[in-house]
Amino acid sequence: MAFLASDRIRQDIQSMHAYAVQDASGMVKLDAMENPYTLSAALQAELGSRLGSVAINRYPGDRTNDLRRALAQHAGVPDGYGLMLGNGSDELISLLAMACDKPGADGKPATILAPLPGFVMYAMSAQLQGLDFVGVPLTADFELDESAMLAAIAAHNPAIVYLAYPNNPTGNLWDDATIERIVEAQGQQGGLVVIDEAYQPFASRSYLERMTRHDHVLLMRTLSKFGLAGVRIGYMVGPAALVAEIDKVRPPYNISVLNAECALFALAHADVFALQAQSIRAERDALLRDLAALPGVTPFPSQANMILVRVPDAQASFEGMKRAGVLVKNVSKMHALLHNCLRLTVGTPDENQRMLAALQSTL
Repeated sequence: MAFLASDRIRQDIQSMHAYAVQDASGMVKLDAMENPYTLSAALQAELGSRLGSVAINRYPGDRTNDLRRALAQHAGVPDGYGLMLGNGSDELISLLAMACDKPGADGKPATILAPLPGFVMYAMSAQLQGLDFVGVPLTADFELDESAMLAAIAAHNPAIVYLAYPNNPTGNLWDDATIERIVEAQGQQGGLVVIDEAYQPFASRSYLERMTRHDHVLLMRTLSKFGLAGVRIGYMVGPAALVAEIDKVRPPYNISVLNAECALFALAHADVFALQAQSIRAERDALLRDLAALPGVTPFPSQANMILVRVPDAQASFEGMKRAGVLVKNVSKMHALLHNCLRLTVGTPDENQRMLAALQSTL
């Protein structure tokens, strides 16, 4: 009997679908929560000069340590806290699953728990590492279901609870008191809480100031929404001893010298990116008002650089907008709570007007 090389691949992986990236050629690309602004010609030239002098013949070394220090200062990391770098937040999520892959006393795999709908990588990282994943549905208005979350923590004793703040794809910040009760419940049963602040540049609040109350809370951020999606830099903050343990599973040299230099350059020009974030927040608020005026469209409150909207027919609107040259994300089949929902990235003023016109033409 002949065997195929693919027979060596786990069956659950063979049954999976790879992460899909939509073809955006020739489109107004508003599907991936990217910063729509590019660097000025002068800053492009300055960055090019810096990258040209990087020693790409050497493995990354002290420059990544420089980046860790610069990010700690930029974020205002508390004393006694460590900072770990990842190749985007995705790698950090995978490394957390690997580090916490510790079976329970009953021999069952560890569990990762998160509200749903939420970021797909929480569940995917669990599956790839052979862990269990428990998703707890949000309420109909996309708030945390506190009683359901607390019951799930008690029942499943998760190694990690993820709380995205703001959440993706719903864009909202959850109630602080509810979060605190979930954090305390998870701490009482000896698990970790990871607050994912990928969209922090656009939010009115952060958990950073409160995390020092707990020794089991980690906070993740990324430079992707800051304006460097192509650079792939994520970072995680937490008590130094805890971060040091998780850092042991990080591959050596996971951040390239070119990516580190790009990030250091961006942090040196943080004021430029802060102005971009300010513009995106203003455009988001204007979009929320304009979307609410469209017949049959329900936009949901957002503290991110995206807006979730419910339309009469998500598939028809998605396809119609695509024909009009505007690419958004159809999330209507991701979860039952997202029925007929589209996720719209906030773009430049011109892109947003084109998006509104394209959506209106499909209604």
